[in-house]
Amino acid sequence: MQRVVIGDARFTHLGWRTEGGFVGNRDRETNAPIPDLVSARPEDIAALVRGLVNYANSNEESGLNPIVAATAVAFGFVFIHPFEDANGRIHRWLVHHMLARSGFNPPGITFPVSNVFLEHIERYKAVLEHYSRPRLLLTQWETTPALNVRVLNETRDLFRFFDATRQAELLADSVVETIRQTLPHEIDYLRRYDQAKKRVGAFVEMPDATLDLMMGLLRQNRGRFFQRARTKEFAKLTDEEAACIEGVYQDLLLPLDAADLG
Repeated sequence: MQRVVIGDARFTHLGWRTEGGFVGNRDRETNAPIPDLVSARPEDIAALVRGLVNYANSNEESGLNPIVAATAVAFGFVFIHPFEDANGRIHRWLVHHMLARSGFNPPGITFPVSNVFLEHIERYKAVLEHYSRPRLLLTQWETTPALNVRVLNETRDLFRFFDATRQAELLADSVVETIRQTLPHEIDYLRRYDQAKKRVGAFVEMPDATLDLMMGLLRQNRGRFFQRARTKEFAKLTDEEAACIEGVYQDLLLPLDAADLG
């Protein structure tokens, strides 16, 4: 999964980290680490992830609330930070995976709860820092010659045992927003998009891929064709057809675009 997420892995070590890790910034002059979180020691990663897997498997039999279980596994993973790269993306995938595995959402239904994290990015960051900042005070570390971090004390239990209340509250609120706002909005958009395709198809035929490209360009320009598009990709449209298509888009989809922009 890490390889799939990263794509081009020529400059990234795949698999568990074999060196120290941290989340934060670097000094602009020396490039020395300025961590907000010092990740789990590399020698502890295998045991910590094994504990996460055992916890995830046991939840299927215990009947633990799916949101609580997803919180503990997904946030436990990102706090350990077991990879050099792709930790955040796999963490958000784990939220979806754990909810789906528990039967929280119907099979085949995408439940885009992690999109809500990103829409409320400041709260999401604050919840991450609620865990990371106190742990940083309990971690003794030094800068290595390679400008990485080396942990000097035992920190395994800081990752094994933590209060996930704030993280569970975030996920629960995000689930509610997804159900009450995100999914209805997406369903309405898809319904309107299908209507727009039918109305355009009533007077001009084009492949679905071409129509999707056209809709994307209209979205970028608030329901109107770019001049370049009218002279290149859609030069074969008559002025009357182009005006009708713009009218269809502005009638059905532009109001939702405006709502998305706030």
